[in-house]
Amino acid sequence: MKTPAPAATAVVAFANVTKSYGTVRAVDGLTLDLHPGETVALLGPNGAGKSSALDLLLGLRTPDTGTVTVFGSTPQGAIATGHVGAMLQTGGLMEGVKVREIVKLACDLHPRPHPVEEVLDRAGIAQVADRMVDKLSGGQEQRVRFALATAGANDLIVLDEPTTGMDVTARQAFWSTMREEAGRGRTVLFATHYLEEADAIADRVLVLHKGRLLADGTAAEIKAKAGARRIAFDLEGPIDERALGGLPFLSSLTVSGTTVRMQSHDADATVHALYGLGLYPRNLEVAGLGLEQAFVAITEAEEARTA
Repeated sequence: MKTPAPAATAVVAFANVTKSYGTVRAVDGLTLDLHPGETVALLGPNGAGKSSALDLLLGLRTPDTGTVTVFGSTPQGAIATGHVGAMLQTGGLMEGVKVREIVKLACDLHPRPHPVEEVLDRAGIAQVADRMVDKLSGGQEQRVRFALATAGANDLIVLDEPTTGMDVTARQAFWSTMREEAGRGRTVLFATHYLEEADAIADRVLVLHKGRLLADGTAAEIKAKAGARRIAFDLEGPIDERALGGLPFLSSLTVSGTTVRMQSHDADATVHALYGLGLYPRNLEVAGLGLEQAFVAITEAEEARTA
């Protein structure tokens, strides 16, 4: 785990940024800094403002209020000087050209290019370098987009759902490469729906909801912020779900056959009350929430608060 650099050396700085589309506030008072060498996961449900925040960071859109700076400059200025590489979900690849040709073009245009063969190899597409771009699989197209994003010595790499369409082996190889990039001091920011990736890869997790930053910390800190724990056990005989539902501090309850799963904001009190019902749970397990469960708990709590 890397130690963030001082705030004065922030790679990216959002300062009270807002962005609206008609009556929809996509980004709402967003303030955050990213630091050198961090690998940061950006999480949020659909409509949370992730893509809008990335668009603002990349200078594709202009904030209504507030400022976005990248390496102390405007986003456009940082990109023009080769500090930023991006891999976005939107936008097709050029047709009628070979993989090697499109990667070479990206290298030729970059102020600080890497050798073409090195870029192809790092992205895992050397074996399809002479194939036409429009003959690639979805996963291969994603790796070409990654090659374009890393055609030069970028100090910040921005990735929007980067492993969509990749198989397990390709995903593992991709993140191995990203760890190497972060190890060289580069900052990696990625938005993903694969929460296990965020849990395993990110030094830092940002949770957005309706354009607001709900949580910012390590995966462990995000899990702790949810304030709940998982309880699972087996029961013999008929299960009285109504009685179980009356246990104190429960936030959720599911029963599948003889297995009961709960979430509780005070697991000790819940288990004590469980025994107080005269029940004898077998294979009792009490554990912290996984990142996915914590993410759901945090966003649901915010929905309830603002309803």
